[in-house]
Amino acid sequence: MEVISDLHIHSKYSRATSKDLNVGNLEKWAKIKGIDLLGTGDFTHPEWILELKENLIEDGTGILKTKTGFNFILQSEISLVYSQDGKGRRIHLIILAPNFDIVEKITSYLKTKGRIDYDGRPIFNISCRDFAEKLIKISKDIEIIPAHAWTPWFGIFGSITGFNSIEEAFKDQAKNIHSFETGMSSDPEMNWRLSNLDKYSIVSFSDCHSFWPWRMGREATIFEVKELTYKSIIEAIRKEGKDNKIKFTIETSPSYGKYHFDGHRLCNFSCSPKETKEKYGGICPICKKPMTIGVMNRVDELADKDRPEGFTPKKAIPFKSVLPLHEIIATCLGLSVSSKKVWEIYNNLIAKFNKEYEILLNTDIVEIANLSNEKIANCILLNREGKIKVQPGYDGEYGIPILELEKQKKLF
Repeated sequence: MEVISDLHIHSKYSRATSKDLNVGNLEKWAKIKGIDLLGTGDFTHPEWILELKENLIEDGTGILKTKTGFNFILQSEISLVYSQDGKGRRIHLIILAPNFDIVEKITSYLKTKGRIDYDGRPIFNISCRDFAEKLIKISKDIEIIPAHAWTPWFGIFGSITGFNSIEEAFKDQAKNIHSFETGMSSDPEMNWRLSNLDKYSIVSFSDCHSFWPWRMGREATIFEVKELTYKSIIEAIRKEGKDNKIKFTIETSPSYGKYHFDGHRLCNFSCSPKETKEKYGGICPICKKPMTIGVMNRVDELADKDRPEGFTPKKAIPFKSVLPLHEIIATCLGLSVSSKKVWEIYNNLIAKFNKEYEILLNTDIVEIANLSNEKIANCILLNREGKIKVQPGYDGEYGIPILELEKQKKLF
């Protein structure tokens, strides 16, 4: 059984999220996107957990279902802010849990450390090591996944508040960490350059703050499992057993992420790691202050010297790199992703082919052209082949897709 999953999302109770994020909208748009299994997001929030209990049914498998049978897994994100080794740390962690009883125990523990009612992603002064030890004592079935691992401020390897390894962050509890999330500004190929990450599974999820299809499922992990249960998903992440595994991940181009290059958003300036080091010495030429060091630079810093760009480990799990369909249509037409014309074309394609992932990855290009136009079909083909260039994002700004239309193939 192949299961397309997005296990890092948020509810309407997290900061900077859509107020229309509810179970109904999550299910509706997950189906349109082509997602089979969705995280619940924010299970520690007292109001959201009540909505989850009202709308989701437990059946003993650890996979919760809506009344129409759509699949959810209990998931939340926690922010840990503390000091270690004389440096301030801000680390975001994804938490997966098998049932409401375990969630209640996690929440009870967190209440002893601070408030949980002000944000769907609450903040606690707990170290990664102590947090992991406590959660594993609650249940060995809880899964802890470092979120968007390379983000400068909140990633476990971030240039500003992160560590140089999972072991440095979790110490003796690193044995209970089995994976990490790439984040939009990195992809598996970048992470393959670090040999100390070889033993960990690489997962990709969207960290979406709205249900729109250019946010939800923009990154995803495809599991191959014997049957869909919480146990089978955890076994796949932990590389336990032959029947359950990660088949591949879906990534956006890492240049599309908000922190791929170095730079300063307020100065409208960005540059490559090489320019940062050799030309600017890490200082923004506009404001003369230190630049925000992006993911590409940080990967270069931590990578093994004998693993250059393009290195592939022997047992590497493959990945597919595509941008969301709205982004492709909008870039092709020179419009915004939410414009009426983009929605019209998107809806026509979905009405015919049912799921966005099917259109992005599998649908015959000539059929797409017949329903839209040759230009859009060509853009989708270039996207599928990973040939769309992206002006790299930096310091909180998304990257910008660039189409070289004169190089497109002739379909007819």
